[in-house]
Amino acid sequence: MAQTYKQIQKQIEQLQRQADVLRHSEVKGVVDRIKVAIAHYGLTAAQLGLGTSKAAARPKKALGSSSGKSGAKFSDGNGNAWSGRGPRPSWLRDALTAGRSIDEFRVGSPGKSKPVSAELASGETAVPAARPARKKAKRTAKTSYKDDAGNSWSGFGPKPRWLKAALDAGKSLEDFAK
Repeated sequence: MAQTYKQIQKQIEQLQRQADVLRHSEVKGVVDRIKVAIAHYGLTAAQLGLGTSKAAARPKKALGSSSGKSGAKFSDGNGNAWSGRGPRPSWLRDALTAGRSIDEFRVGSPGKSKPVSAELASGETAVPAARPARKKAKRTAKTSYKDDAGNSWSGFGPKPRWLKAALDAGKSLEDFAK
């Protein structure tokens, strides 16, 4: 006999109630064991990382250790930041080209950079980027190949299946040139 949707839903509800009861009893057992360990070792909430800020609860790293993640090491005060990894971003390259020092952008540095609007207010002029952005020229096909069914090929990349089949059937590439 096949079960109905309603019967399966009732079974799911019963199993969920059983799961909730089991979870509650397991959690109670875990909490009881934790309480015993806290009492045995005399642990405080601060040692467990409770009731304090996360930064204070974490152990301090040794100086010079690397964590794999890197935060912003350079910032311009306008929301632009760079971790020091990878190529320099354009905002930093432009500022260095304009004569600024990289130390001005170092996070926590006393010679922190001024926002561009503050520079202009103080009479300094912003210098445009020294090298213009390069744009790649898009390759265009000299000839495109089309058949009567609406298939097309630009001539770049491997020949499509429809073209290979037509060439194998005795047609020439010039027959499809448009």
